[in-house]
Amino acid sequence: MISNLQDVQIAVIGLGYVGLPLAVELCEKYKVVGFDINDKRVAGLNEGHDFTKEVSDDKLKSSLSKGLELSSNATDIHKCNVYIVTVPTPINTFKAPDLGPLLKASKMIGSMLNEGDVVIYESTTY
Repeated sequence: MISNLQDVQIAVIGLGYVGLPLAVELCEKYKVVGFDINDKRVAGLNEGHDFTKEVSDDKLKSSLSKGLELSSNATDIHKCNVYIVTVPTPINTFKAPDLGPLLKASKMIGSMLNEGDVVIYESTTY
């Protein structure tokens, strides 16, 4: 249960063009763990480089030095109490969203939720 803002520990699920900048900004005030299933992406980010250029290398390195954690291991987000899901929701040829990534992320965090935890979905299509 979140009793005050010092207790907030945020997990950002999906480190793409929405999740990474969000994690970087949130780590200015909160404890943040960024999670992505792409091991290579996480490794590059932990080295201080975002190949998508959503976040500058200087800003990313600064965030990492302030305590931003980035991981591809789901056990690293168990300690969190706020989960922000920013995974892709691509659309098919009929412009219907593929909810597969959202469902997988939901299943993953559903197994670790505690009473009082907060889940936020950020989607660009649905």
